Amino acid sequence: MKTKTNICLLNDSFPPVIDGVANAVLNYARILSGREDTDVSVGTPYYPDTNYSSYPFPVYAYPSLDTSLLTGGYRAGYPLPVKEIALMAKNKPDIIHTHCPINSLFVARSLRDLSSAPIVLTYHTKYDIDIRRLIAVPILQEESIRALVHNISSCDEIWAVSHGAGENLQSLGYEGTFKVMPNGVDFPKGRVSPQAVEEAASGYDLPDGVPVFLFVGRMVNYKGLPLLVDALHQLGTEQDYRMVMIGQGDDLSALQEKISSLQIPYDVKTESGEIISRPGITKGKFIFTGAVTDRDVLKAWNGRADLFVFPSTFDTNGLVVREAAAGGLASLLIRNSCAAEGIEDGQNGYLCDENADSIAAFLKWACGHLNELHIAGEHAMQEIYLSWQDAVNLAVNGYYDLLERKQSGKLKAKKQLGDDPLYTMAADAAILYERYNAMSPPDYEGMLDNFISQREERRKKLLEDLQNKKTELQDFLLQRLNRNE
Repeated sequence: MKTKTNICLLNDSFPPVIDGVANAVLNYARILSGREDTDVSVGTPYYPDTNYSSYPFPVYAYPSLDTSLLTGGYRAGYPLPVKEIALMAKNKPDIIHTHCPINSLFVARSLRDLSSAPIVLTYHTKYDIDIRRLIAVPILQEESIRALVHNISSCDEIWAVSHGAGENLQSLGYEGTFKVMPNGVDFPKGRVSPQAVEEAASGYDLPDGVPVFLFVGRMVNYKGLPLLVDALHQLGTEQDYRMVMIGQGDDLSALQEKISSLQIPYDVKTESGEIISRPGITKGKFIFTGAVTDRDVLKAWNGRADLFVFPSTFDTNGLVVREAAAGGLASLLIRNSCAAEGIEDGQNGYLCDENADSIAAFLKWACGHLNELHIAGEHAMQEIYLSWQDAVNLAVNGYYDLLERKQSGKLKAKKQLGDDPLYTMAADAAILYERYNAMSPPDYEGMLDNFISQREERRKKLLEDLQNKKTELQDFLLQRLNRNE
């Protein structure tokens, strides 16, 4: 008799890739595998030379393409991993939880057809911003967003990591409801030791009593970094401070060039570990550490700073804000941003407007009120910190609620979307593979004939639809031409 609820987690990234969503999936899997009432498995694109057997839960790594040059290190998983979908189905999942609305969701929908398990999607990111950044043609942007929402609408339940994330999804055309299911933080609550802080900051010019501001994240302009540079430029040379920038990103060089053009000195840590001042000045007000992958070192930097500065309106949850709060560090955030949800201005953090003048005005005040910053940081640690253990406990309650609605008949079955040929192909191929494994060759041959016949009918219907649309377009163009004549 089955005693555990079986959760299948899916995502387009997983270690060895390190990003916010991969970290979320890893923490979900780690905690679910340790509970007495849940089993868990993970489906994700395969990365060469990765030992997936080292995890305490099954990882179904399916075939992938190397797209690292286009995507900054990521591989693209096949949307039709027939063998792996069938293997995941044999594991009899009760819940399919995907954390990506693209390839992983195609896999999830095929798996639902085989297992009848409902699909939960967690919406982590404002995908429309990335789509508009990567695709230059407006009509292609809108079609890509429409296809994204189309795919998302096939899910049985949508979870958003914040109210702002869910509202962003609805603004793109999604007409359903969503639940807020926040992510957690893998930093333990509490301050780090002075020794750990000293080791992390060793070699950097950080005089006692000089305010230290901190940013952690990708060095990309849409996180508000040009505004931050302009704001600190307004502090001028009279106010001393250090702005520590941790991370890498596509706009790092342009950001440093902007700082140089404003004649603000900055320090850079090289790959060899040497700290170099630019442009040849002994002290830099900006300090670029590069990426910090050691979580203990990152937590120690939070312990060294006086204020975390996060001027992003792109991020949907702002995990770095909660990580800072874990160590008693308050944040300056943009008013009404997703990262600012739960922040009471002046109590457990600070809010400003999305412009350089507002950021600068607060930072000038902060330089003379370090004690107040530290008190707000203590409140942040007690009031906005959420551990991954607590976050996953909330998610498990959400799983049980969804299963209860399914068993009671209150969960409406999602229909297959007829104008989605890619998903249809994936689902049919997975079902064919599963049936083939369970049947003798003679039965399989008959089923294959039937499958080919059904596929041919569907293909004809799709071609008819395309021809009708082509005819409609031609008629429309002819009308426009006649009107112009």
